Parts: sequence; structure tokens; C-alpha cells
Amino acid sequence: MTGSLAGRGVVVTGAGRGIGRGVALACAAAGADVVVAAPGDNGADTVATIRERGGSAHWVRCDVTRPGDVGAAVDAAAGRAGLHAIVHNATSRRSSEPTRLEDVDATVWEDHVSVSLRGAYHVARAALPELRRHGGRLIVMTSPAGMEGSTLLPVYGVVKAALRGFAKSLAREWAPLGVTVAVLSPLAETPAMTAAAEADPGLRARLAARVPLGRLGDPERDIGPAVVFLAGEDAGYITGQTLAVDGGRFLLL
Repeated sequence: MTGSLAGRGVVVTGAGRGIGRGVALACAAAGADVVVAAPGDNGADTVATIRERGGSAHWVRCDVTRPGDVGAAVDAAAGRAGLHAIVHNATSRRSSEPTRLEDVDATVWEDHVSVSLRGAYHVARAALPELRRHGGRLIVMTSPAGMEGSTLLPVYGVVKAALRGFAKSLAREWAPLGVTVAVLSPLAETPAMTAAAEADPGLRARLAARVPLGRLGDPERDIGPAVVFLAGEDAGYITGQTLAVDGGRFLLL
């Protein structure tokens, strides 16, 4: 394989569908050996697509709430091309459920926290030795809800905002180790977006009207290349920053 990530190993959590799948496909197209870390069988589907296109990928069944699963994904990358970048994209399956904070029970709260925040902790802890060895990258995903808040998705907004603080702290701590940390805020079509649009046919038009470029992004074509850049050599002097890949939705961060 040739490309900007040729010879580099990349792990993507939550890569069975949606943005994670698009990121995995884009990284593989750029030459990376991709470990698809996904809890469901759709992880195998992502790997099959990558291989059909001539790329290199391996699926590890991974629930990021389980440290052992995360460690297995890191070990898989280390045993292949090495771990040069890891993308924490996984979110709670309940992320798109509209609710108000007074209706959120402890189970919903814990589900969001365990996947987004505690999952990020497990990813960072497991990946650091390999990232340090290769001068690697940790990339975490936030969202518009994490930057401006959300009346319909308050807990999702909380955990996504917290990830920015987590990344900023790690960027300071890991800089002397030669490891960078970046945050990416995507606005793209996802299965959750599709479900929401089916329930509210005017949703896409309203969202697109708030985007200067006039459309929602595509996970592979629009979001994936930004991750490829952050995961590669050319992003070596970027750390602690949030990159909004959203068609101009946020012009001030």
C-alpha cells in the first residue's frame, strides 16, 4: 500500500458503522494497517470492505468499557504494523436518544460515561506505551453538542465536552514523550442521523441551513481525510487542538 499512512498502524474504536467506519476506510485507503475495534459483527463488514478495496485490516471484537478488550486491540496493532495512531470514536448506543436531564436515570448516565469517558481512559492507558515507542497520535472525537450544549442530548453533550478537557490535559502530559493528542468535531451523516431524519423529515434541511457549505459531511470522504492528516507525519506539531470538520458550522471554537 502507498499513501500518507503507509507503514503505519491505526486503531479505530467504534468502526463498525457510521463515522468510525468512514474513518477506518479512509485510513486504509491512505495505506494504514487498520485494526477495526468494534463490539458487533459489523466490524467484520468494515474489514471485508477494506480488503475488497485492496487495503489491510483486522477486526478485534472490542467493547471499550472493558480494559481487556482495549488492550487486545492495541496488542493486535502492535503485532502487525505497530500502533502509530489510535482514534477513540466509540459512543454509547443511546447517544441519539432525545431526553431531558431530569429524565436521565443512573443507567443512561453510566452508559454514556462508561463508553465515551471511561473508554477514552482505557484507550489512553493501553495505547501509551506503543504510542510513545512510535511518537504516535491519540485522536478523540467530540461533537457540536460538546461545544455548544444540547437541550435534547444533554448527557451526550456533557461527555463530549469532557473529552476536550481530557485531551488538553493529555496533550500537556504527553508532549515531552513525543506523543500528540488531537480532538476532532465532525458533522456528518450517520445511522443515528438517518433514524432521526426518518422521525423528523425536515431535520436535514434545517441542519444544512446552518452549515455555510450547505450540506452534512460524508464520514469517509469528508471526515476520514481529516483523521488521516492528524494521524500522519504532517501533523506532528499539532497537539491539544480541536479541529472542526463541519462545513463551517463552527467558525469560532
